[in-house]
Amino acid sequence: MKLAFTIAVHGGPFTSQSAYSALMFTRACLEAGHRVHRVFFYQDGVHTGNALLSPPQDELNLHRAWLKLKAEYDLELIVCIAAAARRGVVNESEAARHNLSAHNLPEGFELTGLGQLVEACATTDRVINFGPAD
Repeated sequence: MKLAFTIAVHGGPFTSQSAYSALMFTRACLEAGHRVHRVFFYQDGVHTGNALLSPPQDELNLHRAWLKLKAEYDLELIVCIAAAARRGVVNESEAARHNLSAHNLPEGFELTGLGQLVEACATTDRVINFGPAD
């Protein structure tokens, strides 16, 4: 039986395993033939979309890894606009709207609201949350 998944990433890429675990889970789902309707980055998970992340060369660049997976499987990578703006993660139009001198959320990641998460939860078989350990 093929399932449709919504993936929610709540933990930051360097403060928890959330983004990495979500990436591996998402890849496994897709390789098994399941559908991933949407990946939603929320709370500190929005930092995964930051194009200015610069991990050491011997570490996986999670930002690039998510973009690569998106290119391979045409995924929706959604970043919560309120959580992102609060944390300084903005695309070009949001940077202009807030009179900021630069942006750091590239094409490939889309800024949108919690409604996209609600819609995805309502229309998929499973919602899998990846949050930081408390």
